[in-house]
Amino acid sequence: MRHPRHTLQDMASVIAIEGLHRGEQLAHRGYIDRLDICALAYITAEWIGPTNIPAEFFTDELAGIRLIECSAGAMSAIRTLSEALDTSVTEEKLAPGLYVPNWIEHVSNWARTTPIGETQPPSDDEVIGRILRAANTLTTHAPAVHTPAA
Repeated sequence: MRHPRHTLQDMASVIAIEGLHRGEQLAHRGYIDRLDICALAYITAEWIGPTNIPAEFFTDELAGIRLIECSAGAMSAIRTLSEALDTSVTEEKLAPGLYVPNWIEHVSNWARTTPIGETQPPSDDEVIGRILRAANTLTTHAPAVHTPAA
């Protein structure tokens, strides 16, 4: 599995070049296929090229979300980004008394929704900035690597 820092850095690079999809489904076909922030986490974590985007991202949001949830690398990057946001993550009820954080919804809604008191969702530059700050927290909190003395 790729380190989440690398996934986040790659996400920022892709958004800088291709922009971010903020509409229905997890992706939109066009001259350049644009991806939702969480679909982009999946693509970069799994090293999937732009021509291999899962069809579910364009046609079946629930199936696309389940695909993202199955990627440890994508979920690690999404959780790291979720923890860097100013809002708290909501919990989803799986069974009576069993709740789990819904990091995908938290991150996706943050990137596409206009915050209270604002007039538009975060710009691509704001999203990139937040992603890179989240990646930097992983850099500054990463354990030191020690090599044995020769």
